[in-house]
Amino acid sequence: MLKIDLHFHSTFSDGFFSPAELVQRLKACKVIVAGLTDHDTIDGVGEFLALCRKASIKGVAGVELSASYMGVLHILGYRFDTANSGLLSALEKNRNAREARNILIFEKLRELGFDVRLEEAAAYANGVVGRPHIARLLWNKGYVSNLKTAFDKYLKRGAAAYVPRLLLQPEECVGLIREAGGLPVLAHPRQTTPDLDDLPPVLRKLKDAGLWGLECRSQGNSPSDVYRLLEIAANFELFPTAGSDFHGGGHANVAVGVIVEEDTLPWGRLCGGL
Repeated sequence: MLKIDLHFHSTFSDGFFSPAELVQRLKACKVIVAGLTDHDTIDGVGEFLALCRKASIKGVAGVELSASYMGVLHILGYRFDTANSGLLSALEKNRNAREARNILIFEKLRELGFDVRLEEAAAYANGVVGRPHIARLLWNKGYVSNLKTAFDKYLKRGAAAYVPRLLLQPEECVGLIREAGGLPVLAHPRQTTPDLDDLPPVLRKLKDAGLWGLECRSQGNSPSDVYRLLEIAANFELFPTAGSDFHGGGHANVAVGVIVEEDTLPWGRLCGGL
């Protein structure tokens, strides 16, 4: 058995810990293969990989792209060229879209009577401010009792201060990662289709676009979920992956590291050259 983690977040997106702090945690938890997958940014990847080498952890370049979908659909990307112009251009567009949405969110929050400013939320972020940073601001200023309430009442789809943003189609996310030489994986599929019987039609389209893997072992999956997802991955000839989706902070019940069998991933292909 091995302990790996191919899905977690740093302060460069919506995590509570820096890349250095994450590597310390990974080392303490005996994780041997790890991929930093911040939302729509790779700004922390270079530092993370360098620290992994010093800690004798096999580091993997990663990212988590948000896609346009009726619910939640995120595409993880691994082992891509971090200098690829197409990927960097798409990430920059995402950054600009987030910044434009943030301005509108804060306008709505102030209309609701909250004394909050974008600059205050930026104190929690190393990169572009996201909704988790805004939730932290609302929590720390005493407007909500916890982060979940911040999302439920004000920030999630349909809530009082929610503002949609322009997102790529799922197939475009897969194509961007492929064009950058990387390996695209559907993240936390239970969030995309809570009923796993609805997952195959989604996978069929993504597989046609170049999907490489399916995250089968992730936080909240029961043993029966994992068994079913491994079965679905095999049916679609997708590689199964595993990740904690660790953020820290309000997600304190989640720890880094997922125990897997040694044949869970083709290590040579995913980690080759690192």
